[in-house]
Amino acid sequence: MRFVRAVALCLLAVLLVPAAARAAKVTATLDRSQVQLGDTVTLNVRVEGAGGNVAMPDLSALTQDFDVLGTSQNNSLSVVNGHATSSLTFGVALRPKHVGTLQIPALKVVGEQTAPLQLEVSAPSPAASAAPNRDVFMEARVEPPRGYVGEQFSYVVKLFYANALSGGSIDVPNVGGADLSQLGKDLSYDTQRGGRSYHVLERRYSLIPQQAGHIQIPATSFQGNAIDPSDPNSFFGATDNVSASAPAVAIDVQAAPSNWGNNAWLPARALSLSLEGWPGAQRQVRVGQPLNLTMALQATGLSDDALPALSLPPLDGATAYPDKPVSHNHVDGPWISGQREQSFAIVPERAGTLTIPATTLKWWNVLTDKMEEAQIPAHSITVLPAIGGNTVMPSVPAATAATAPASVVSNAPAATNSSTPWRWIALGSIALWLFSMLAWWLQRRRGRGAAPIAPAPAPAPATTRQAQLAFLAAARGSDVASQVRCLLAWARAERPSIQHLGELSAALEDASQRAAIDALQQRHYAGVPTPSADTGVELVAAFKGGFVWRSASSGEGDSGLPPLYPFKLH
Repeated sequence: MRFVRAVALCLLAVLLVPAAARAAKVTATLDRSQVQLGDTVTLNVRVEGAGGNVAMPDLSALTQDFDVLGTSQNNSLSVVNGHATSSLTFGVALRPKHVGTLQIPALKVVGEQTAPLQLEVSAPSPAASAAPNRDVFMEARVEPPRGYVGEQFSYVVKLFYANALSGGSIDVPNVGGADLSQLGKDLSYDTQRGGRSYHVLERRYSLIPQQAGHIQIPATSFQGNAIDPSDPNSFFGATDNVSASAPAVAIDVQAAPSNWGNNAWLPARALSLSLEGWPGAQRQVRVGQPLNLTMALQATGLSDDALPALSLPPLDGATAYPDKPVSHNHVDGPWISGQREQSFAIVPERAGTLTIPATTLKWWNVLTDKMEEAQIPAHSITVLPAIGGNTVMPSVPAATAATAPASVVSNAPAATNSSTPWRWIALGSIALWLFSMLAWWLQRRRGRGAAPIAPAPAPAPATTRQAQLAFLAAARGSDVASQVRCLLAWARAERPSIQHLGELSAALEDASQRAAIDALQQRHYAGVPTPSADTGVELVAAFKGGFVWRSASSGEGDSGLPPLYPFKLH
């Protein structure tokens, strides 16, 4: 057994080598993309998956356009689904040296390079000229100054304070005719105005007008307490009351163009529409095998609740089963980025060419001030007949079946872009398991004589949803034996005690379903010629809503309970 353990440890070490050899992921981000001259900005360089000591990147390339004020680093460890991920973040405080579009070049860390970044540096606002004479003051700006109903405007408030604050609050202005909501967390940094240093607290808001016209944003004010470093009593908690206010600002809002029509009004800074999951040329698709596609819509300057519901055009020769939609928002600087995803299971119903027509979505580009179209081109694929005339049962993960009964997930092979190290880990794990089973068997045989190997467990029965889809696909075909087999498989998935069609008919309450079973038995056992297309339509119509079982009070049928939420096809 020592030899077995040694070999097992060696195999495990070999499996871990590809994972350890993966290159660390390195990214660089700025806490802000636009600043005024004198402000500081933080460059964050994040290294994910790097073990051991990681050296601070060379920052000499930044000194041409920036003053490097200081650096910091932070380590973090997160565990998601049992998988641990470590990351290291380097923080670099920078102060721009001049106005303009400044470039932050690529930085090299652990053999990888970050993507270059840009920073827009503008001249200080006119209100900042009087800043050196005040210990606390505020600024506010809104952009763009004019736009459309439903468009997101960025409202930014800055609080400047020369001495430390012991408390205080910024009031939220009440804007009539618009929705105002804070974006993300407050930003804190330092700046210089007129040769004097200030701490800055920056708060960002999303402003979405709900009506056209001239909308006024009232002055935003701050009330708080400041510590005076020159006062000896400030050490014992003595503070001065301070206040400041930002000037009121306004925007001009116009309605959507009169010729826009009945389409959803989508004023955005950027918008994209995509369809993922379409099979490659090497994959064969057969009748009854579901294709799993995901349509995604993403817009900058629109929240997810403003995005329209996603759907596929009508399909000829296939049925589309939509899953539960997923939507979320994330903050991209001063802008909201809304995203909506909709998954579909496309089940081909006949052999031939299956085409998904093109999908087009109109939207209004607020940067160019004109209408644009996002489009998914048409896709086509050749559908082969089912193997042996039988329908291939689609597989549905348990989690999906429990939460979204309208979804179907294909048992297609893994995508070609799967990570190679994980493939080796999976194959090695199987080999290690087989090796362990062989070692166990040899030990049992050596100690007690050869023991018979237990037969492999029978495969788990198909889920009710899988069995129903398989039967409905078979019902549209001409193979009567397949129809009988799939109907019984579906019935046993709900009531395992049913053995034949006679028992199934006796357990059903609906007369049309019992009549359909009688006709099916005649075709199957009495040698009736091949059924017509109308026969398949009648069979589908009888069972598309699920089985109608006799109630327990009728005294017939087994003790199985019908599903709480029977799956229905439309």
